[in-house]
Formats: sequence, structure tokens, C-alpha cells
Amino acid sequence: MSGAPLLSLITFGPLVGALLILLFARGPEKAQNARWVALWASSFVFLVSLLVWAQFETGLPGFQLRETYEWFPEFNIAFQLGVDGLSIYFVLLSTFLTPICILASWTSVTTRVSEYMAAFLALETFMVGMFCALDLIGFYVFFEGVLIPMFLIIGVWGGARRIYASFKFFLYTLLGSVLMLVAIVAMIATVGGSGIEEVTAYSFSESMQIWLWLAFFASFSVKMPMWPVHTWLPDAHVEAPTAGSVILAGVLLKMGGYGFLRFSLPMFPDASEFFTPLVYTLSIVAIIYTSLVALAQTDMKKLIAYSSVAHMGYVTLGIFTGTAQGVEGAVFQMLSHGIVSAALFLCVGVVYDRMHTREISRYGGLVHRMPRYAAVMMVFTMASVGLPGTSGFVGEFLVLAGAFLDNTWVAALAATGLVLGAAYMLMLYRRVIFGRLEHDDLKTITDLNWREAAVFAPLVLLVLWMGIYPSTFLDGIQPAVAETLRHAATATASLSDSAAALVAQMR
Repeated sequence: MSGAPLLSLITFGPLVGALLILLFARGPEKAQNARWVALWASSFVFLVSLLVWAQFETGLPGFQLRETYEWFPEFNIAFQLGVDGLSIYFVLLSTFLTPICILASWTSVTTRVSEYMAAFLALETFMVGMFCALDLIGFYVFFEGVLIPMFLIIGVWGGARRIYASFKFFLYTLLGSVLMLVAIVAMIATVGGSGIEEVTAYSFSESMQIWLWLAFFASFSVKMPMWPVHTWLPDAHVEAPTAGSVILAGVLLKMGGYGFLRFSLPMFPDASEFFTPLVYTLSIVAIIYTSLVALAQTDMKKLIAYSSVAHMGYVTLGIFTGTAQGVEGAVFQMLSHGIVSAALFLCVGVVYDRMHTREISRYGGLVHRMPRYAAVMMVFTMASVGLPGTSGFVGEFLVLAGAFLDNTWVAALAATGLVLGAAYMLMLYRRVIFGRLEHDDLKTITDLNWREAAVFAPLVLLVLWMGIYPSTFLDGIQPAVAETLRHAATATASLSDSAAALVAQMR
């Protein structure tokens, strides 16, 4: 099995499942068959991704399990797949959350079930392919392909304002990506190839770096999302079905951060250094401002959506510190947020399926009727706050440590977000879980069933595992981060030497 194309299997395996559903399990009478096909296909892909992880050697900095297929040889463009310490864990996150989303949708989605399951499997193909892609064209195709199934998931199976939210999500993210496509064409024309390693090794001129960085930033900042281009996210979360919110917060928001790590930092190091004050400013505003906005929310989903913007502010902050601690913390924070935010949206989905409202004021005293639910939600609330022993603590601690090494004022301002984060999450938990059962319909609400418990159990274990024994993940992340920072330092030194030589000739 060691010579098998494992990355192709986990990339295109879900697409095969989607085609099987559309060909053989369409129609209301075959809805249950579609659910089972989607669950088995996504579970198989997750098991194969675990095999990929088992074969991945954590001490090596480069790409592993590489696959290369001729695509456009006349333009020196090949379809390439591979994983390193930056991408392997995002691949696992994608394959892990997809079967959980399908299980979470088992009874809540009752219309056009076959198309819904096929859309989720197609979405998994694009997510995994984006993290595995080692060429610019392949990356762009997968990066943009994600928009199509997510647009359908929000627009067809979403809430009352689903059409507005889906179009806003699509147009916001597509606009910035057009500029990225122009930048990719310019890079291929300049370098003479599309391989990410080949482009990373090339030293672009300082002026070209500025324009390329801005083009990529236009796309990645919306995907994160960074303030002030974050306004599509609360609408998309509120209108999306529960599983759509889970995958949106769990994986899709990480695509922007992954892009910064894969492209902006190593390929445009001088531009990254030049724009670091801008990124710091936007990150601090995101952390403080959106935390204050979260405090004012009355809708549970909107509150968690704004908290995601604040947590992504820590990610961009950590990436652009240019320190090992900051970048490692940013990667770990993305992984942690992918688990915790996904779990929090699932928690909202549990009570929404029973009560059909997300208004915080409609709840209270759930601990009396739903003790298991209260315990599960407490774990994820503490992780979101950053309690030591949970996954949220490790990422935020490393990011703040890296920020402190680079700029103490930035670290101090970012730290205020920890206090605000604790305020809005503990407020949410207190108002929903504690107090008296004031509403009559809450007196008959039921606790977690076996399917919901099966969904939450692995998420709870992961949150505690990442918080208590983070080296399982950091050991794989560290070599890749060191290689990324080495590329950035080498490129900067090379440009400095060229500039010095030019000045010497002028003299």
C-alpha cells in the first residue's frame, strides 16, 4: 500500500461517492441510501487519511507522499499533490469533520437529501485537494471550487434569507480571487513553471512582491475573514444549515491562513515585512472590535460567528510575527478553532432542532433537563475561552509569545481579547445553561441522543488531547514552520545582497 496514490484517493474519493449518489440514490424514496453512501464514503476517506498520517514522517521539513501527473507540459504545468507539516493536519481536519457533518444532518435535512449529501462530498474533494495541491493552477482550481458546493448548501438548505447570504458569500470571496488569478498568471510567466516549490525558490523583485502580496491578500483576507471584509460571515453562518456552519467555520476559514503560510510569507517575504504593521492593525481591530460586537448579540450563531473573526485575528497576528512561536501558534490555533467552533455550532444545532430558535433569551436552565448537553457545551466553551488543558490555550499562548518577541504593545493589545472572549462565551453559557426553566416548552426538552453523543465524543477527546499533549501535533508542525521561515529569511537576504551589489556598481 506504500506505493498507492493515497493523496489522489482521499482527494477524489469523495467525488466518486457524490457521483454514486447522483446516479443511483436520487429521489425522496432513496434518501436513506444517500445518507449511508455519504457516511461510508466520507468514513472511508477519513480512514485512508489516517493511513496518510501514519506514513508521514514528522521530523522532515519537505513535502512527502508526492504525486505528479502531466497536465500542460507545453507550459511546464503539472498536477502535483503532496503534504508537509503545514497541510497534513488540515487534510485530517477536513476528512474528520465531513462524516461528523453528515451524521449531524441525518435527521435535520429532509428535502433533496441526495443532492445535499453529494454537495458535501464534492466540498470535501475541493477542501482536501486545496491543502494537498503543490502547483499554483491546481491550488486555484480547488480554492475556488469550494465556493460552488458551499453556495448551494447555504442557498438551497439555509434559512429564510439564504439567497441573500449565499450570494454575499459567493461575491465577496470571488472578487478577491480574481486578483489572485492575475497574480498567479504573472508568477507562472515570470518563473516559467507552476510548481509551488519552484515558485517559492524564486526571488521576485521587491516591487513585484508588493503587487503580488496585495493580490493574494485580497483573496486570503476575505477567506479568513479579516476585518473589515468579514461582514459576509455572520450572514452566512446564520442562514447556513448546522452542518454548513460547521464546515464553514471548521475548514473554510482556515484556507486564508493556509494561503498566507504557503504563499505570502515564503514567496513575498519583503512585502510581508513591509505590510506587517497593516496586518497587526487589522488583527488587533478584529480581536477587540468583533469581541465587543459578540457581546451585544442575541442570536447564538451570530455570537459564535463574531468570535470566529476574533480568533482568526490571533491567527493573522501569529503568522506575521515572523517568529517560530507565533507561526506555530497560528497553525495550532487554526486546528483548535476548527474543532472548537465546529463543536459550538453543533451545540447550537442540537437545541435548534428541538426548539427551532437560536435566540439566547428563549433558553435558560437547560442543565436541569439536559445535563449531558451542559457538560459537553462546557468543555467547548472553556476551550474557546482558552482554559489551560484545552486546545484553545496552546495556540493563543504561542501566538502571544511570538507577538511579545516582536512587539510588546501588539501582544498587550491582543491579550485584551482573552478577557473579552471569556466575557461573551461565559455570558452565553450562563444564559443558556444555568438559571431557572422559565419557558414551559423547555420543560419537556430531551437530552443528547446516541447519534448526537457519537458526534460530540471524538470532538471532546480531540480538544482535551490537543490541550494536554500538544506535541503530537507540534512535532509535525515545527519542521514545516522552520522551513517556511528559512525560505523567507533566504529570500530577504538574497534581495539585500542584490541591492548592495547594485549600489556598489553605481558607485
